[in-house]
Amino acid sequence: MSFETTATINSFGGKLLKLTHQSTVNKCEMKLNMYLPPSASSSKPSPVLFYLAGLTCTGDNGAEKGFFQHKAAEKGIAIVYPDTSPRGLNIEGEDESYDFGSGAGFYVDATKEPYNKGYNMYSYITKELPEALFAQFKELDGKRVSITGHSMGGHGALTLFLKNPGMYKSVSAFAPISNPVNCPWGEKAFSGYFGADNKAKWSEHDATELLPKFPNETDILIDVGTGDNFYKQKQLLPENLQEAAKKAGKKVNVRFQDGYDHSYFFISTFADDHVEHAAKYLLAYSDTRRREKL
Repeated sequence: MSFETTATINSFGGKLLKLTHQSTVNKCEMKLNMYLPPSASSSKPSPVLFYLAGLTCTGDNGAEKGFFQHKAAEKGIAIVYPDTSPRGLNIEGEDESYDFGSGAGFYVDATKEPYNKGYNMYSYITKELPEALFAQFKELDGKRVSITGHSMGGHGALTLFLKNPGMYKSVSAFAPISNPVNCPWGEKAFSGYFGADNKAKWSEHDATELLPKFPNETDILIDVGTGDNFYKQKQLLPENLQEAAKKAGKKVNVRFQDGYDHSYFFISTFADDHVEHAAKYLLAYSDTRRREKL
């Protein structure tokens, strides 16, 4: 599998690449953005931060409005901005609502027909996409990877981290759907992708359910705006994750940001903090490897 670069854009001294490729697991062409910091080279590959976007978004939203590149350029971190679902599969109903189907893949592998015929965003993000990127772009260090995301993408970041111990060096999230089995967005998505009665499968993709089972220590950063209407509507439920963390003795730092909403104005305000959080682990791993070689 090879990537086609459709555009190259200067950004904070580095390059933002717009990429397309054929996805085997999603059975369609997928588009994404990738930022290479000015320090990236095949002789000095950069650690990688995946940013998973939320409902209705594409790989463009975070790249254009998140302002992650500012701190990423300074820290020497590459950023991958994938799409949020397969596109153009012509599955009946996939374009009927904003919170299910196109633009709303929820970072799961669907098991219920007809969505099991291509909605495999879990396998795409955890396996197919990174393996293909690391094979083609030698500027990326596939051994140093962290993950973050917003809303549905925050749910994705948390669950992918918790389901794959050791795959990611760190995780953070902006206004994540923290307990999807108990909120309308999650109930709708999981019913459609797994089946309404397959509650055991639902729990396998719920951060609040997964956290107590995670075998390692955690240091999870989460920001939530108190002016976020979806928070007020009980779609996000960060308090449930906090309670699970407290009971399990896990470190989850939920920062409630006064007056901020759910938008990219909120994300861009705290983007530097989340890149710094990732850098703390990505660059520490690099320092450890350097010391081992001495």
